[in-house]
Amino acid sequence: MVQKSQNPEPKRRGRPRAYDPEAALNRATEAFWKTGYSGTSLDDLAGATGMNRPSIYAAFGDKHALYLAALARYWELGLAAMEEALPDAVPLRDGLMRVYDRALGMYFPGKGRPRGCFGIGTAATEAVEDGAIRAVFADGLRRIEARFAARLRFARQRGELRAGADPAALAMLAAAVLHSLALRARAGTPRRELEDMARKMVSVICA
Repeated sequence: MVQKSQNPEPKRRGRPRAYDPEAALNRATEAFWKTGYSGTSLDDLAGATGMNRPSIYAAFGDKHALYLAALARYWELGLAAMEEALPDAVPLRDGLMRVYDRALGMYFPGKGRPRGCFGIGTAATEAVEDGAIRAVFADGLRRIEARFAARLRFARQRGELRAGADPAALAMLAAAVLHSLALRARAGTPRRELEDMARKMVSVICA
């Protein structure tokens, strides 16, 4: 017979959190990226994150809320990468190519099929009928264009663009190139061809 301890350890209050929120959100993003919002079930998300349904609800809310969190975080990470690739200290031509190169690195993962942009690939269809998704999707697109415009205004002031250049119009073009690369990646265009396309469009923007 085992004698009970006279001084048992005090019970811990509450249940320890058995998941890493950032890691869980990363895995959920990968699941949505692979099969889209509508094609990804809660069971798929549970399998991807290692969390059961009650834990997903407690941590993120329902599937819709989890997707919105994934989409918002994707834009934040993308914009942070864009800021790093397109600083004022780097020549405009080099900075633009760095943005496109980094984007292509995301569109063409090391393993698996080309997946393009998470936002465009998963949100564009849902945005037609879902106002919340449409708002987060549109906000990300606007912020990307605004960052291009700010850098292009500085480039014109510094003489990297001709005096009559329109930074707002060129920003729309620069963003359109980014989106086109994402769509063409999903359509099966080889990365080398997309890199060549990006170089040509940078030459147009910086003319």
